[in-house]
Amino acid sequence: MFNKIGATLQWLPHYYARELRRTIQGERVPPKHVYFCICDHFEPYWNGADKTTARKRIQRWLDEYPKIADKYRDSDGNRLKYSFFYPEEEYQVDDLNALAELCHAGYGEVEIHLHHDNDTSENLRRTLIDFKHRLHEKHGLLSIDKKTGEIVYGFIHGNWSLCNSRRDGRWCGVNDELKILQETGCYADFTLPSAPSDTQTRKVNSIYYAVDKPDLPKSHDWGVDAEVGKSREGLLMVQGPLALNFSNRKNGIFPRIENSGLFSSSPPTFDRVKLWIDTGVCVKGAPEHVFVKLYTHGTQENIMKMLFDDGGMKLFFEGIEHYKNDDNMSVHFLSAKGLVDKVESILSASKGKV
Repeated sequence: MFNKIGATLQWLPHYYARELRRTIQGERVPPKHVYFCICDHFEPYWNGADKTTARKRIQRWLDEYPKIADKYRDSDGNRLKYSFFYPEEEYQVDDLNALAELCHAGYGEVEIHLHHDNDTSENLRRTLIDFKHRLHEKHGLLSIDKKTGEIVYGFIHGNWSLCNSRRDGRWCGVNDELKILQETGCYADFTLPSAPSDTQTRKVNSIYYAVDKPDLPKSHDWGVDAEVGKSREGLLMVQGPLALNFSNRKNGIFPRIENSGLFSSSPPTFDRVKLWIDTGVCVKGAPEHVFVKLYTHGTQENIMKMLFDDGGMKLFFEGIEHYKNDDNMSVHFLSAKGLVDKVESILSASKGKV
């Protein structure tokens, strides 16, 4: 029991050390730019759903999301491009055609999600290469790297088990997964945070590079921060905010974990928006640029009810509107690819001139 508790709270030392460093080194500065991105584990066949149920779930997004997105714009006048991370194992041509139509209309982008278990490196490589070609060639999805001409993609691992990171070894099986992701065109991983799961890394609230350690699981448990003006090796890891929420306590005593997830039990309230921003996920050397990467499982009925029927998406956008009225801050809506493009532009800038 104590080992399990330790595994779920192993991120706390870095969390507190980071908070202390931000205070001592003067990194706790008011942000000038805040970038919001929602990365959805978009699983229409969740819970063993049949084809009819899956299509109803997709249709709900086709019908509801544009009506909400059109009402709200960021400081640049852009709507939020929603990031649909679609599971390879749930691929159906007509389903992706429908979702692609929404994306081509400017409402979102599709990236790669994958659930696998007891896999091999060879099969994983084939799976990722095949899926990215299907998405691009059949549906006009994913991006092309301007330098290499290669199809590239963002990635979220199913069950949080990136690089075989579960303690019991389930839901992956591949220790060299980071290397394979890089070699097959993954431009960044968006799996984290995963707390309270034991797959959560020790390193938190960071945009960093993780280098694959051959034959060892959880190579991304630690890494080197993305830093202005410095080049790094490894897979870019984009983490969402992970914090202790002292304004939301269990039994009125213990602070709850804020893991940037949008669920029926935790809608995007104004207090949460503030905490996400205050967490200050950024590129090292540019703390005035804050990235808020959120996640959800948007095809589950209770979550769709929260987002659409109960006004969760409206609540999210209205919470951000407050910050748009701040003359000292600009709010930006980004897709997963847009977020990484912004990170890379900050990294290549001269320090102090971002």
